Amino acid sequence: MKILAVCGMGFGSSLMLKMTADRVLKKLGVKADVEACDIGTAGGMQADLILTNAEFAKQLAGGQAPVAAILNMASEDEVEKALKENLDL
Repeated sequence: MKILAVCGMGFGSSLMLKMTADRVLKKLGVKADVEACDIGTAGGMQADLILTNAEFAKQLAGGQAPVAAILNMASEDEVEKALKENLDL
């Protein structure tokens, strides 16, 4: 399973979101590859789910992977909810 954590430049909020997703996946016992990247790169990558902020979620919607908008990148509860709603967990 591949999950993208997306922000504007690929090394700010996406890294925080990646770390949060990694913690949640570990807690759930799910093995997945979570990669932080910028929005330009994300559009051309294969993924099972894209996690990002609300603004980028609008831009990435309608692509090959479901997109979940995360308001608080450090919220494990919010990320867990998004993972469970968009993946078979």
